[in-house]
Amino acid sequence: MVRMKVLVSLLLSLVFFVSTTAHAEPTLALQKRLSSLKGQVIYVDFWASWCGPCRKSFPWLNEMQANYGPQGLTVLSVNVDAKKSFALEFLEEFPANFDVIYDPKGKIARSYDLRGMPSSFIVDRQGTVVATHVGFNEQKKHQYETEIKNLLKQR
Repeated sequence: MVRMKVLVSLLLSLVFFVSTTAHAEPTLALQKRLSSLKGQVIYVDFWASWCGPCRKSFPWLNEMQANYGPQGLTVLSVNVDAKKSFALEFLEEFPANFDVIYDPKGKIARSYDLRGMPSSFIVDRQGTVVATHVGFNEQKKHQYETEIKNLLKQR
């Protein structure tokens, strides 16, 4: 519960805090995008080109965006590769039909205290992080989709 409160606090600070540091570009990109999505259910996915499960999650993320986008779901992803070229190569093979924010210095990733790849955070329509996940597989994707569908039903 304490960890969830810390994550909510971090997310809210990303949404509402305007940083003036020189390294704030990725954080500002996520902040601006999140603040523009008020009232949406948001699935924030952290990924890297070297992550095996990420290769399986991208087709599912595209499916979630296509199926539930009209109901208010927005998928956002944050790439943590040190070189953007690695991410771009990955995206050639596994295209993303959702926004990708690049975090080559890991500033955003550090603020979320990631435990593995991929890591995801589901944000409800009020802007509260209601679920956190590490990893992706066939069994987990059903759990994640159920969580998304339940949140989309809430107004």
